[in-house]
Amino acid sequence: MGDANKIGGERPGLEELLLKTDEMPWRPKSLKGVHEKMLWRDDETGASVALIKFEKGVGIPSPHLHASNQMMFCLSGHYEYTKTGVTLKPGAFYCNPKGNVHGPTIAHEETVVVEIYDGPHYPVRPDWYDNDEDAR
Repeated sequence: MGDANKIGGERPGLEELLLKTDEMPWRPKSLKGVHEKMLWRDDETGASVALIKFEKGVGIPSPHLHASNQMMFCLSGHYEYTKTGVTLKPGAFYCNPKGNVHGPTIAHEETVVVEIYDGPHYPVRPDWYDNDEDAR
């Protein structure tokens, strides 16, 4: 049965998963005002899907880049990339390609996004996080 759960014999397939996100607690990250509900993560590749909540007035403080493609879908709020003026409001989809420098950001009101990475988040841990778990 070892290969039965593999796609094309290469990697394990996804297991069926159902989470009641409204019953999950928000995990505060070390950047004050940022919270996470990790929905799925592939520890082998670093790929992940999470809900991220930014409190009003909070954002990512400096320009940065990611080690993989980042995708975000805004569920609620108003989130802005201040250098470029790119703004996420409910229903907005944002895709940021691997290696593209972007940020800083600010949440003009409490904002919740679905954030998806197709691999690891950062090439090195950014200085606004004080632990590796927050940067995964």
